[in-house]
Amino acid sequence: MNAKWTASLILALEVTAISQQAPVQEATLVVKPISGPALTLRARDFARLPQVKVSAKDHEGKSHEYAGVNLHDVLTQAGVPTGHDLRGKEMADFAVVEASDGYRVVFSLAELDPDVGNTQVIVAQSVDGQPLGAKEGPLRLVVPGDKRPARWVRMVTTISVMRAP
Repeated sequence: MNAKWTASLILALEVTAISQQAPVQEATLVVKPISGPALTLRARDFARLPQVKVSAKDHEGKSHEYAGVNLHDVLTQAGVPTGHDLRGKEMADFAVVEASDGYRVVFSLAELDPDVGNTQVIVAQSVDGQPLGAKEGPLRLVVPGDKRPARWVRMVTTISVMRAP
């Protein structure tokens, strides 16, 4: 084989591989507060929220820059009590974040609130300047302060706010 033919074959294979990758879906997140209607957020809605970037190590220990919005801001957008409104019975409220594969994690509203626990959690839409791939996104939860990334939910679809009995 000559070098020109080999280069053409490699290019053709790369183009075929790219065209056969699963398309990345539009970012859609449903937030279900305890009371009131569910809120569906799409890419344009995320763009209206304050944007944040965090550096964090993934499951393999590699450092990446994730960009998205604070989970707290998403919950506020859905009308979930925050700040001085987070008191009394609301202190037993929690958010269940669920992925399309059924994986779920829990955060108390108090731990997410900047006036109480101030745990930073972002709903990421990109990593290292690129949209999240089909195996991670289109949305991924990133919790940079956790010692182990067990609450980093990939393929996030739904957040349900509930109250502990």
